[in-house]
Parts: sequence; structure tokens; C-alpha cells
Amino acid sequence: MKYSDSIKPISYLKAHASELIREVCSSGETMIITHHGEARAVLQDVRTYEQTQESLALLKILAQSTESIARGNFRPVEESFDLIRKRIDEKRPV
Repeated sequence: MKYSDSIKPISYLKAHASELIREVCSSGETMIITHHGEARAVLQDVRTYEQTQESLALLKILAQSTESIARGNFRPVEESFDLIRKRIDEKRPV
């Protein structure tokens, strides 16, 4: 995506809002909206926004996992599954 094609002034957004929304939704590309020549806002379709949020959440989980490993806060897979099985067995009615 070329950002130079995706930059529009706020006056253009005001005059062509429906057209821009249609374009953003059909292309999946992001528009940068400027005000007084400076980038001030981003216009994107909801699917792209949701994908971005999901990606950020996964990256956050990955970063937290990496930090936990660096601190030594982990256990072997076999031990984890044993604990899970034990908890499941404890909750089963007899």
C-alpha cells in the first residue's frame, strides 16, 4: 500500500465521507486523515480494525510468555497436563 495514495485532508473526508467509507470497506486499506497538514486520524474498515486488535492481543500474550520464561516461571508440558487432568478428575462427580 502506498501511503501517498491513502492520505486525505479532513475537508475531503467531510465532502466525500460515503465514498471514502465505501472505498475503505471494499479495499481493506487504511486512509490517513490530515488536519492542517498533519496526520490526525485513521479511517479503516471494522474487519481490518478487528484483525489489528487480535494481532496486538496475540503479540501481547507472546511478550508476556517470553517474560515468564525469562523469569523461569514455567513448567514442563507433561507436568502441566498432569495438573489439568487432576483438576478435571477432582471436579467429576463420583
